[in-house]
Amino acid sequence: MAQLAAPRPVDKQPAVSSVRSPALRLWRELALAAAFYCAYTLVRLLIPHDETAAYAHASQVLRLEHTLGIDVELDLNHALLRAPSLAKPANWFYATAHFAVTLTVLVWLYRRRPEHFHRLRTALMVATGIALLGFWLYPLAPPRFLGGRGFVDPVVALHSFGLYSSPEAGSLTNQFAAMPSMHAGWALWCAVAVVTLSKRPWVRAIAALYPVVTILVIFSTANHYVVDAVAGVVITASALLIGRLSLAKMTRIGPMKDHKVTNKTSNTDGSPDSI
Repeated sequence: MAQLAAPRPVDKQPAVSSVRSPALRLWRELALAAAFYCAYTLVRLLIPHDETAAYAHASQVLRLEHTLGIDVELDLNHALLRAPSLAKPANWFYATAHFAVTLTVLVWLYRRRPEHFHRLRTALMVATGIALLGFWLYPLAPPRFLGGRGFVDPVVALHSFGLYSSPEAGSLTNQFAAMPSMHAGWALWCAVAVVTLSKRPWVRAIAALYPVVTILVIFSTANHYVVDAVAGVVITASALLIGRLSLAKMTRIGPMKDHKVTNKTSNTDGSPDSI
């Protein structure tokens, strides 16, 4: 009687796609982030620098805030100048935190909360894209350009490091792109991401304070107005809300599809219902 040959063991080789997919996703996200940031910077530079409109809009904003009783920027600006030990860190904060904190939160989401990364990253990009329309349609001179109204640029007054501390730095960006304030918008985005997803109470507390500190800094350093900060917050909050609602809708649709598939599968046993 012939003996059946024992089956040869099959060498299990790791699937190339499964090994490479995390690296490919990482490089894709890095490429997307680099492309988006380059496009964002380029568009800001290419937007016409309409100084006449920018200063006219600044007057409009100040009149509106005075009418509403919310024109607090000048008082905060003078209060900061009376405390140089706070003014210099505030200049550093304005120049660096906007990008450093946002990038840190993006990396944290990608590594520690990947299931939420795509939704939150997309909301940030949508809000920033909408902001570009604001920069184009409503050029706005920041308060630090309004020396005649009493505002003082703490970077210039204290000879401190700042985002526009050199003529070269100022020429590489559109300083009339102040409406909406994405310093305020991005700070809100960071806070929402960390407060809702972090498990450590002290981290959530710091994250909740971050937009408050950011808004105080952008007012006291005479870089933004209350109105454009509100605009940045509203745009970012709207993008986050739309992303949240889209996720909820997809979550509802998913179980409905699974239920339909289950019903079709259960009705294939020859019963009258399967006909």
